Amino acid sequence: MSELSALLLQALENRSELLQRLQAENTNCYRLFHGTNEGMQGLTVDRYGAQLLIQSFHDGLEDSAVSEIEAHYSDLFEIEEVIYNDRSANNSRRQDERDKRGQPLVAQELGVNYRVKGKHSGQDPFLFLDMRVGRRYVMEQAKGKSVLNLFSYTCGVGICAAVAVASEVVNVDFAERNLAVGKENAELNGLSDNHVQFVQSDFFTAAKQYAGIPIKQRIRRGQKPRQFPRLDEKQFDLVYLDPPRWAKSHFGTVDLIRDYPSVLKPALLTVNEGGTLVCTNNVAKVSMEDWLDVVKRCANKAGRPIRDFEILTPESDFPSPDGQPPLKIAVLHL
Repeated sequence: MSELSALLLQALENRSELLQRLQAENTNCYRLFHGTNEGMQGLTVDRYGAQLLIQSFHDGLEDSAVSEIEAHYSDLFEIEEVIYNDRSANNSRRQDERDKRGQPLVAQELGVNYRVKGKHSGQDPFLFLDMRVGRRYVMEQAKGKSVLNLFSYTCGVGICAAVAVASEVVNVDFAERNLAVGKENAELNGLSDNHVQFVQSDFFTAAKQYAGIPIKQRIRRGQKPRQFPRLDEKQFDLVYLDPPRWAKSHFGTVDLIRDYPSVLKPALLTVNEGGTLVCTNNVAKVSMEDWLDVVKRCANKAGRPIRDFEILTPESDFPSPDGQPPLKIAVLHL
């Protein structure tokens, strides 16, 4: 047995209890191999239903290694498609006979249907698997509540809330293509416009309007002000804030290392009194302790002190031997 196969086998054994539980929950999306903490830095192997997604972030794989990985998991589930994305260079994609658009498949997580596609116009998978613990929380808590999903990407959190019979669900994302996948996800679960809404908007304009904060934008000399969707001031029972590490627009800058309060404050002010804000930080170099300190100080300064909080930890298909996973999720009860 090769070293690679031995590592894959050990990783599968480490997940045996989790995979049994996920199968019982009608989940066929999970990480099979998390190389950074399982012996091969920068290699990940994920299952999305009938699709096997292999990604390398540090060193590219030989065809023989790709075939070896496929053979290893062929007994675990029926593989309809194998996708290998070589992401070892900035913005890279494998440019060969495997570099074709992926099939539009459907996979399940916690009984919810999702569109999955290994290769598409973006870089990342349509569903981030380490966020399962957050979607699980929403499924358990959203019934009868109004839910706002900020930086919604393909709207997984919002779809979970709608399936869980939330009273209202609003997904906000700047990218039309992300929301288009979200709408597909809604259709796959029999959800109509009455169940879930999609707002294409910059985070800052949407969140600040809901929060009742004046909107400012950077306007260079000779430029006209940017237009944006007009939204009424409104608060929600459950707000989910999952920002990217860094992004810049005419209305503000997202910087999770230097200025988390710029996204946290407007999100806090969109939450009803007695409501809940689930917020995330996926920057490995930011410690949980330092991040929580910033979160608490920002909440106090915004006049929305935290009554209580809990931490959600990614499930065991994302092992973290030091107990400090890159993805940090805090549930804030206001």
